[in-house]
Amino acid sequence: MLFIHLKRIFTSYTIADSNAIKNQVLNFGNKFSTFCFLDSHEYNFKKSYDCIAGIGLITRTDSSSSSHLALNTFDSFQQQNNDWIFGHLSYDIKNEIEDLSSSNFDGIGFPDIFFFVPQIVFIIEKDLLRIGVLSNQNADDIFKEMASLVETEESVKTIPKLKARYSKEEYLETVCILKNHISRGDCYEVNFCQEIFADYTRINPLEVYQNLGVHSPNPFSAFYKCEDKFLMCASPERYLKKEGRLLTSQPIKGTAKRIFSDFQKDLVQKESLKRNKKERAENTMIVDLVRNDLSKICEEGSVKVDDFLEVYTFPQVHQMISSISGILRNDVNNISEIFRASFPMGSMTGAPKKRVMELIEKYE
Repeated sequence: MLFIHLKRIFTSYTIADSNAIKNQVLNFGNKFSTFCFLDSHEYNFKKSYDCIAGIGLITRTDSSSSSHLALNTFDSFQQQNNDWIFGHLSYDIKNEIEDLSSSNFDGIGFPDIFFFVPQIVFIIEKDLLRIGVLSNQNADDIFKEMASLVETEESVKTIPKLKARYSKEEYLETVCILKNHISRGDCYEVNFCQEIFADYTRINPLEVYQNLGVHSPNPFSAFYKCEDKFLMCASPERYLKKEGRLLTSQPIKGTAKRIFSDFQKDLVQKESLKRNKKERAENTMIVDLVRNDLSKICEEGSVKVDDFLEVYTFPQVHQMISSISGILRNDVNNISEIFRASFPMGSMTGAPKKRVMELIEKYE
């Protein structure tokens, strides 16, 4: 998820309960066909905002990676619109960045790239709400409508019957094949996933996201509505942050389950993760990959590891996170150049990146 920090007219309101305001913003935004809500859940994690949302659509750009022009189109869109921009890149943008292709089944159909200029921007910071509007809008009217809105969408209590794309036997067989690729030196590590899905079911996406936020509040949470498609996210991982010329990436490799029943055992679990040779080796390989990615576009000698193999605690898990930063070169002026150097995030693929993306395409 991405938003580009540019200016419009903002009106500020003092609030007593930020969580209540967040729910009001969610209910208000859910009326629109396009809506992006990003929430840090007040983690102090090198954040820019506690919570920010872009609601409604003034103009948009979307494209397919098969055109091999999607990123250039985004650059033009950004340059033409001197305003806030929200949206997404899908994994298959890799096909435009590298000489790759995709033919696997996609049952959802998000566009490969979609960005929009919102009608309204909401920013929540503890006891302050800011509403960013254009000159033909009235922030006070929006604030009153949002505060008076009553949620009317029907609650759905049916529990979906989830299915996996692989049987357990098929999954383990594929893991063995991938381990052979590693043994032969084709790659160092590969992030092999499978889809868990439910057909012909019915949910209330906003209600699911709100429940997710209660049970698993994480620093990079998101609720995203793109017409008839929804994304709900509760992630602790940052792909990339750009602040001025400073780029920061915080990949995660290494996870340990929390032990809620025993505080001391939970601490032992955390320390065990910190010392785990396998997890440390995986994280180190991705740190090297990210350093290499940032070195393509950053000033020589500026790329550095700020935090290395640090273990952070989240609601369900302990996770090992490293932070890598660099100063963007003065001749790198387009966002697409940053994406071409660093997307997809190495922790979501493995290393070396292009080869493991070929293997992921073949085996997932």
